[in-house]
Amino acid sequence: MPDAPKVTRLLQIKIRALGDPQQMLALMHSGAQFYKAFGGARFRYLQNVDDPNQLLVEVEYEADVELELNRQKVASDPMVRTWLQGWKQMLAGTAEMDVYRDVTG
Repeated sequence: MPDAPKVTRLLQIKIRALGDPQQMLALMHSGAQFYKAFGGARFRYLQNVDDPNQLLVEVEYEADVELELNRQKVASDPMVRTWLQGWKQMLAGTAEMDVYRDVTG
């Protein structure tokens, strides 16, 4: 849908590393191609300076309005499901994902 209207979204993934935070950072970096495949324009990896095991991934992306209205459809995509399953196993329930829209004005 190249000509479909787009909306900008910000995905935040909050993670608590159970072991070495550097291993988790390497895993997060390996997801860069996945983010780009789904329209990820910019992303940042952040580490809490007071608690190095607390990590944050921010992905700003543009999504087709139609897809954004039906995220369940996207979540059922086999590639997405496989990728998310791998993350869930690695994180053992220590991650939160939220999607935001910019309301700055």
